Amino acid sequence: MAFDSFAAFLTMGGYAKYVWPAWGLAVLIIVGFILWARFERRQLMQALTRRQRREARPS
Repeated sequence: MAFDSFAAFLTMGGYAKYVWPAWGLAVLIIVGFILWARFERRQLMQALTRRQRREARPS
């Protein structure tokens, strides 16, 4: 679909009120997944480091 101007692109042929919130929600969910994965990885790495230190201690 080709648009005549940038304003026409932004209005999306009258469907902008449906299109842009859908894009915003999709981006928000993707960013949330990325942040959650980073948080989970950090927690896992800390747990593994603690476990490694605990197991390396002489009994």
